[in-house]
Amino acid sequence: MEPISLPEPGIPAAESSSVPQETFHVLVGVTGSVAALKLPLLIAELLKIPGLEVKVVTTERAKHFYNTREIPVPLYSDEDEWQLWKGRSDPVLHIELRRWAHLMVVAPLDANTLAKVANGICDNLLTCVIRAWDLSKPLLFCPAMNTAMWEHPITARQVEQLKGFGYTEIPCVVKKLVCGDEGRGAMAEVWTIVERVKRSLEELHVPRQS
Repeated sequence: MEPISLPEPGIPAAESSSVPQETFHVLVGVTGSVAALKLPLLIAELLKIPGLEVKVVTTERAKHFYNTREIPVPLYSDEDEWQLWKGRSDPVLHIELRRWAHLMVVAPLDANTLAKVANGICDNLLTCVIRAWDLSKPLLFCPAMNTAMWEHPITARQVEQLKGFGYTEIPCVVKKLVCGDEGRGAMAEVWTIVERVKRSLEELHVPRQS
């Protein structure tokens, strides 16, 4: 069954141009890591992929790190989930987004949301989408956190838990972090994420959109 058309959220979005190629739907999740500063760049680079449509799901804390008006695609947060559903016949946003997307990439995935997803907690729009995710579709995640947090023993266990679900890790890198520490924990470079998305899309066999 085809998903319903999602209502546009309250944040302005650019008009999607028609393309002759296959149309792929990529859902970007963003959480409250300082690496969320790179969201505008990540979206800009993803939109250079021919035939790609992008929507963003953000946590409330992630909004602290970027200007929502710099995001030229539909952006959804917890408020949109609750505004959309008024009664039993209304669509459920996290389910509609899950149906719409061919691929999801969570960039950055902070330590808090990593722990939530590893333990099945779904207390906001983003974690509800992930909990309801169709495991036949790719889900890529890009950890990002302070080196001390990354090196905590529980982090490796939680990353392995996500990989055990069938999700694909785009590993963090070593660099000087915004906090001043230097070590592993920085989100993968935007170009790395985009190339991994391209590779995953090439592996999909998605019917042409009418």
